Amino acid sequence: MTRPRDAAVVCQAAAILLQYPDDALHQRLPLVAAAVRTLPPGPARTGLTALLDHIAATKPRELAEHYVALLDRRRRCCLYLTWWADGETRRRGQALAALKDRYRRAGLELDGRELPDHLPVVLEYAATGDLADGLALLQEHRAGIELLRLALCEARSPYAGAAQAVCSLLPGPSPKDRAAARRLARTGPPTESVGLTPYPTARTGGGPR
Repeated sequence: MTRPRDAAVVCQAAAILLQYPDDALHQRLPLVAAAVRTLPPGPARTGLTALLDHIAATKPRELAEHYVALLDRRRRCCLYLTWWADGETRRRGQALAALKDRYRRAGLELDGRELPDHLPVVLEYAATGDLADGLALLQEHRAGIELLRLALCEARSPYAGAAQAVCSLLPGPSPKDRAAARRLARTGPPTESVGLTPYPTARTGGGPR
């Protein structure tokens, strides 16, 4: 069973590591690494540690080029969760507006630099806004997150470690292939609890800042 503090750390660490690797991200790596080391052994700690090690060992320009080529330009590795369900449709615009309202009710105001369905934004919301609702939101978009995880694994990208860490917080086993993930999209994700008893509804200070 995942403790609330551990879930918050996973969400916060993944939120940071899935952002564009600029100077600000590199400055935060020691703090993220220290928080990840406090996690219990398991897929979340393993995946995040592997990504941290890769970022630390890769030249910044090379890392940035890999990020842009994979996560900005390859549709199969899209970080915008409503795109997986709604594509470029009017329905997606409605979904984005609903997300903004959802964040606002929890006291989180976006600064406009990123869309509300960007996976790092959703993870930040879970880590520092409302953990219960943030994890519920990730569960609502489980199929898209699993398809992202599979695409990153197929690309043999170290960023798969962050996606695997996020998926490890959600109930039930992850789909083993894209066909299984698409079936998940049709049937819906498991509805049992994610394993946090109880979920906190207030802000949590457990993740790295």
